[in-house]
Amino acid sequence: MLYAELDAFEPVAIQEHESGDGWRVFFRTASQRNGARRALASEFENALDVHAVDVDDEDWARRSQEGLKATRAGRIVVAPPWDIPPEDRDSRFAIRDSALANREPRTANRDVVIIIDPSTGFGTGHHPTTRLCLELLQELDLRGTRVIDVGTGSGVLAIAASKLGARDVIALDNDPDALRNARDNVQRNAVGVEVVEANLSTTTLAPADVVLANLTSAVLQRFAVSLRKLVAPGSVLIVSGFSPGDLNDVTRALKASQSKTAVDGDWAAATYLCPDSSKLS
Repeated sequence: MLYAELDAFEPVAIQEHESGDGWRVFFRTASQRNGARRALASEFENALDVHAVDVDDEDWARRSQEGLKATRAGRIVVAPPWDIPPEDRDSRFAIRDSALANREPRTANRDVVIIIDPSTGFGTGHHPTTRLCLELLQELDLRGTRVIDVGTGSGVLAIAASKLGARDVIALDNDPDALRNARDNVQRNAVGVEVVEANLSTTTLAPADVVLANLTSAVLQRFAVSLRKLVAPGSVLIVSGFSPGDLNDVTRALKASQSKTAVDGDWAAATYLCPDSSKLS
């Protein structure tokens, strides 16, 4: 409920307190922050203790996440630059791994390492929704496919798709900070991902074999028609960013056939298969 209420004010990042008893939510402008504060006070009355804080722009995202360590989702390891697995510290690793990923079968046991520099773009790999998407993505044979990652944030899902063998990967976002971070991470991982600035409701991109959308329940439902236009006939759609209780609403909005659900605590993700999608199973 809190995520849904905040969504209207376009937060750029949410940092959970180490104690687990609160969040720090970052906004681009003071007006967005203040609007969110008023909305929370109206919706939740005295149930929340909300304070406004001014944060210096300079490198705040890195400073707020400097304690992050590498995290695993299946055979994918997402690591910040300061905690790269020792065997992968060679700067040539990303190029070597990308080249091999395009010809190795998906049954290979070798880890895929993705280096993500934390910024305002969502997707360090630590949030359950990102991990769920990465786990569902690994169940597909992506070799030779076209993939679109909607709301790419840090670019982690698009980079994963490329390293898992996708032929053509597009990372879509409309946030300037996220786009910069995604482009930096694409270059850092030496993968063939095209980062595109566009709005989901107006994009004219050609449909893809696999579409990824780690957004929120509200956004998925609001832009369901636009999202489905990106999904080619006989294709796969993976979505996350919502609670298990929102799954039925998301499914109805997307008008898709659900084939797989994954849950991690308060978060859920789902894979939807369209007709003739057996080639990706």
